[in-house]
Amino acid sequence: MADLETRIAQGRGDLPADLVLRGGRVLDLITGDLLDGDVAICGDTIVGTCDDYDAARIVDVSGLILAPGFIDTHLHVESSLVTPLEFDRCVTPRGVTTAICDPHEIANVIGADGIRYFQRASELTMMDLRVQLSSCVPSTHMETAGAELSAGDLAALMGHPSGIGLAEFMNYPGVIHRDPQAMAKLALFEGGHIDGHCPLLSGRDLNAYIAAGIRTEHEATSAAEAREKLQKGMRVLIREGSVSKDLHALQPLLTERTAPYMCLCTDDRNPLDIGEHGHLDYMIRELIRLGTPPLAAYRAASLSAAEAFGLKDRGLIAPGKRADIVAIGSLEDCDARMVLAGGIEVTDAAFAARGALDPVGRLSVKAPAVTARSFRNGGNREETPVIGIREGQILTDHLTETIAIEDGDKCPDPARDLVRIAVVERHGRNGNIATGFVRGFGLKAGAIASTVCHDHHNIACVGIDYGDMATAANRLAEIEGGFVVVRDGVVLAELALPVAGLMSLEPFETVRDGLRDLRAAATGLGVTLEEPFLQLAFLALPVIPSLKITDRGLVDVMRFEIIG
Repeated sequence: MADLETRIAQGRGDLPADLVLRGGRVLDLITGDLLDGDVAICGDTIVGTCDDYDAARIVDVSGLILAPGFIDTHLHVESSLVTPLEFDRCVTPRGVTTAICDPHEIANVIGADGIRYFQRASELTMMDLRVQLSSCVPSTHMETAGAELSAGDLAALMGHPSGIGLAEFMNYPGVIHRDPQAMAKLALFEGGHIDGHCPLLSGRDLNAYIAAGIRTEHEATSAAEAREKLQKGMRVLIREGSVSKDLHALQPLLTERTAPYMCLCTDDRNPLDIGEHGHLDYMIRELIRLGTPPLAAYRAASLSAAEAFGLKDRGLIAPGKRADIVAIGSLEDCDARMVLAGGIEVTDAAFAARGALDPVGRLSVKAPAVTARSFRNGGNREETPVIGIREGQILTDHLTETIAIEDGDKCPDPARDLVRIAVVERHGRNGNIATGFVRGFGLKAGAIASTVCHDHHNIACVGIDYGDMATAANRLAEIEGGFVVVRDGVVLAELALPVAGLMSLEPFETVRDGLRDLRAAATGLGVTLEEPFLQLAFLALPVIPSLKITDRGLVDVMRFEIIG
């Protein structure tokens, strides 16, 4: 960072700036105007706008609009299926210059070492990777994770420069009913930033949750839900991930009036969706296409996000702000032509100069070997709870179906789209296996399985044929985790994710292509979901209504208890 006097001298024009962007127009997110004049940069800081400057290096951006760098306000890098350095290479060229992540996926597998891994990564990435401390490891008492983090464990991780506060507090019943462990974590961050996660919460329960000092919410799935949360002072983060797609539902609420309290996030978005559609750039394009004023869309993508998380040094192209800048062809297209992250142009050479990061969490899949018999589903009642998928949401329905018992087993029934679902504990703690039924995959044969299984990340598997389910689950142990598609005992497609069973060691382009092959293989089994693997992962998350499954059984989330 250049010293104080140098920044002042370059801003006044007494010294040439380090870098000048010339010929473009600056999008001012305060007035909505497009401003003429140079943008002068000293080190990592903007020192001048709306004037003429000399510089050691001048870059011609004629015909382009300069917007502040985009801020993803909530995501799990692990769900991009690549390492933090590859995630950086995947999305920073699209204009994402700050990402606020919660590493609770890897923390649920290997504990504090996973958070430290992300903290080290933040020291290398071109983007500013902000690492929140994970509040819910595990997310509830109704699952078996690979680790547990107490308030004391979190205290030992505080103080890293990447930190902002406490990540999404998913155990909202623990907050409302004052669970001692939840209270200890909230007290540790009292007066600081705490992220929220409270799907469908309203009324007095919502009041109680917010009264704990929780400031943001990314789980609103309807405009009415989001409006109530805005009215009670929460910052609403519009989410558009690979499975959770809330943009269309919340877009009517985003106006120039509400934009100061609304932000954008992706939560869970994989490289295939990023490659085919985009990241925050896609969200901006889609919002504008749907009628959102460009000022509101770009404000939510940067300035509002910076304000929500206390990042006072960014969100505007103005003197004194961090030089995070996206040069685009038009506001409607949001087509990044050049990106600066902290004053450094985002190029292949810049990525190559970052340094390396050793992987962690190898050999983390310690599941018991399973057989076809492991997936039988007994019971003495034909009335059976069924998880109902809502495509495009992680909310599920709690359905009830009559399923005949034959030879002590309730068999899958593809004609009624009743598919076996199972969760196999894979951390080597107890070997639990739970089974149930799910509707919504459209599966006609075979099986698909994954170690990306929120948030405990055990093995989740769905199938018609028990033998194929066993083949898929056992194959995951052999490849250190990932995704597998099987039919008639043959592996049709797979993607290895050896970093904690969550992330690949390959470039994001390789992962993108592998996901394309997996999607095609799943479609060949009859699957109708656009993103079956992450949809499967969320069926095991017991903090999202209504019916879910963990290694300990089916979970009625509304009652917050295991029902079988």
